[in-house]
Amino acid sequence: MTTQSDTGSHRSVHLARSAPGVFRATNSRGGTLEVGTGDDDSPDRFTPVELLLTAIGGCSGIDVDILTARRSEPETFELEVGAEKVRDGDGNHLADVTLTFRVTFPDGAAGDAARTVLPDAVQRSHDRLCTVSRTVELPTPVTVVVQG
Repeated sequence: MTTQSDTGSHRSVHLARSAPGVFRATNSRGGTLEVGTGDDDSPDRFTPVELLLTAIGGCSGIDVDILTARRSEPETFELEVGAEKVRDGDGNHLADVTLTFRVTFPDGAAGDAARTVLPDAVQRSHDRLCTVSRTVELPTPVTVVVQG
């Protein structure tokens, strides 16, 4: 199986069915993970919604880590991403997506500097830097193609 290389601005993953309701996703670097319905007990298999929440948290977390760690390494850096799954006239979707940062820095001037830039780094990630949350918040058409 080959995957298209992620060159320039194009990004892609390849998914192949591995069992009923289970797909193996492969990125351009050869990394894999399994995606499923969540109806089984497999702790290593994420649902698509869990992957979306992970992508939101991971994207913003990386942005904020890069911006704050220049000043001080964090003592703790954790994120919680939650949302409500809604079924309404617009179909199934998530509402009230909340990303919570729990970050601490050591005492001292470097830690103080990192604490000072933390709120701005979170806001910059939300407003401009995080491709995932920006894509979720902006109207982004998804084109579906069926090939036989």
